[in-house]
Amino acid sequence: MLTYAYQARDPSGKVVSGIQEALNEENAINTLMARGLMVLSIQQKAGGKVSAPRGHVSESDLVLFTRQLATMVDAGLPLVTALTALYEQSDPKKQSGLRRIIGEISALVQQGETFNEAIQKHPRIFTRLYVAMVKAGESGGLLSEILDRLAGFLEASSRLRKKVKGAMTYPVIVISIAFAITTFLIVQVVPVFGQIFADFGAKLPGPTQFLLDMSDFIRAYWYLLLAGMVGVFVGIRIFLKSETGRKLWDRWKLKLPVFGPLVHKICMTRFARTFAQLIRSGVPILEVMDIVGDTSGNSVVTEAIKKVAGDVEKGDHLTNALARQPIFPPMLVRMVGAGESTGKIDVMLEKMADYWDEEIEAILNALTSLIEPLLIVVLGVIVGGIVIAMFLPIFRLSDVVSGQG
Repeated sequence: MLTYAYQARDPSGKVVSGIQEALNEENAINTLMARGLMVLSIQQKAGGKVSAPRGHVSESDLVLFTRQLATMVDAGLPLVTALTALYEQSDPKKQSGLRRIIGEISALVQQGETFNEAIQKHPRIFTRLYVAMVKAGESGGLLSEILDRLAGFLEASSRLRKKVKGAMTYPVIVISIAFAITTFLIVQVVPVFGQIFADFGAKLPGPTQFLLDMSDFIRAYWYLLLAGMVGVFVGIRIFLKSETGRKLWDRWKLKLPVFGPLVHKICMTRFARTFAQLIRSGVPILEVMDIVGDTSGNSVVTEAIKKVAGDVEKGDHLTNALARQPIFPPMLVRMVGAGESTGKIDVMLEKMADYWDEEIEAILNALTSLIEPLLIVVLGVIVGGIVIAMFLPIFRLSDVVSGQG
């Protein structure tokens, strides 16, 4: 985008001046006119190229943008006017990325592109699901309703992610603390005891000697251990980014005890809710299957959806196609069957998504309640084991001092 300095007359007749970002001069003038200003003069500022949007547009900002745009469009405001208002009210510092994107979208719409074509140029912010629903809304004249559904869908997806992240936060913190405490004890405390025991000149108990040897090794070769851990971490990341690694990891996640069913339910609720929203918005079934496959979050589920899409394209019923894939639970297949019979697939899938959301919340609450005491026990065993190993020679002090240990 470019930066323009302008002078204009506001509705009260007062001459005002300022800065306007736009794709070109015509776009800058149109934007100012949409704000009710009559442009007197406008000139591009030297070096006026605006840097590309920095940072990531947060989920909450995207939801707020969608909800506000839906409200304005529903109130009868023209799309360009609504986008201009959202651009002006966004914080230039905290929402710089979103502000610039809204400015670019507004400029493209003013130049004659449709809203869905404009947002399609920002795939990192607006997903295929978002673009498809907006396109369907524009085609059917239901843009405000579709945007409102989109905001609700994004909020539901955000709540689910926050629940999962919240459940995992406590274990990660406790494990990090346990690692830090263990490292401190082995590197700083154990050598002090080792020096004291060395003065006795007696054979130490097995656990104590093992801990002292491990402490010496870690202090002597810490850089090799650190390099090894970094190497393993980077290697795993590279492997998981490969197609083979991603498929293997996704398949393994679904087979994990306790966590496997949780991952499966998360994938299924994402599938059901996305499918329901797209069908309700009037998106063609084959395009729905394509988008749902991309947003499933698991390659195993994605492959199953592709097979279902292939069967549907050949003329098969959706229920029969889903039933052939073991990844889809029987309850989902039956609900879709009932939806096909009554013409309310979206309603049935929405109910399934709500049901799974409740189950996911119950599983996460149970896991949180179970993980807390388990982590405390693990931390106690590690720290307690180190302390006991260090105090074993003291318990046998007479034997150690006499050299009979």
